[in-house]
Amino acid sequence: MAAIYHYNMVHWLFFFYTYCFLGWCFESTYVSIRTRKFVNRGFMRGPFLPIYGSGAIMMYVVSMPFRDNIILTYVAGCIGATALEYITGVFMDSLFHIRYWDYSNQKFNFQGHICLSSTLTWGFFTIMMTRVIHRPIELFVMGIPKNILNYATFFLTVYIVADFALSFKTALDLRDILAKMQRVKEEMERMNKRLDVIIAFNNADKAQKQQEREHEYELRISDLAEALGQRFNSLKEMIQRTPGAYVDNVREEIAELRARYNLYMENRRNYKEMLDFYKWDMIRNNPNMSSEKYKDSFEELKGAVEKKKEKEKEK
Repeated sequence: MAAIYHYNMVHWLFFFYTYCFLGWCFESTYVSIRTRKFVNRGFMRGPFLPIYGSGAIMMYVVSMPFRDNIILTYVAGCIGATALEYITGVFMDSLFHIRYWDYSNQKFNFQGHICLSSTLTWGFFTIMMTRVIHRPIELFVMGIPKNILNYATFFLTVYIVADFALSFKTALDLRDILAKMQRVKEEMERMNKRLDVIIAFNNADKAQKQQEREHEYELRISDLAEALGQRFNSLKEMIQRTPGAYVDNVREEIAELRARYNLYMENRRNYKEMLDFYKWDMIRNNPNMSSEKYKDSFEELKGAVEKKKEKEKEK
């Protein structure tokens, strides 16, 4: 195995891009077989998964001091790759409020970002990578003429940086849409509670049902919107039956709440329409994506993507 100082920056970059591509091939093939349809996996649009490239380089670097000891190579791979996976997961979750992988359903997981089975697997991958996979890739890269390697690395760098920048912006835009949808839901929950107070105050028969509705505030936003629409219709009928029971300021407040409700419903439709091709494709290509902070809103967006996929199949 070549020593680490035999590589210059171009070699390291080309190794990184190679493992990004091989990781994409593995991940996309695995998910495509499971879903029985082609899935372009990953954060980026092109055939590259940076987490695999970073992981492979990490495995190689941390195992170099122990390359003659298979046990220490395994341990170093477990620690190094797990640390990288955790840092990447925490960073992406903190920045985008979306998880591209989640081990919460696995035993011995930590915050859903890492788990024991994944850590143990990284160790075996480190041994495979350093003792089997890297050698032929190293011979291939070192055999490429210097000028060709430099040009190829340059063009790959430009393409991957542009792809990553576009994907990064798409993820930020998706986060902003989710934040807006969440604010709409919170406003609807407050509106729902206010309507309960109005109904209870103006109709004693309804007061006893107020506590029974408390669970409704945790409904999905689509169910909450439907419940609010029904509540407004009921209030309209009650006002028509007993107009004297509602003073003018209460009627004005109900009218104002109804106007805000219509605005929120329009905003919800607009937010879904903001799912352009790039955002739609990012959600479609990562079926395991989840969001702890915007769980309900993200599930609604995923539902919109599924409906769009079904419409495309019908065409």
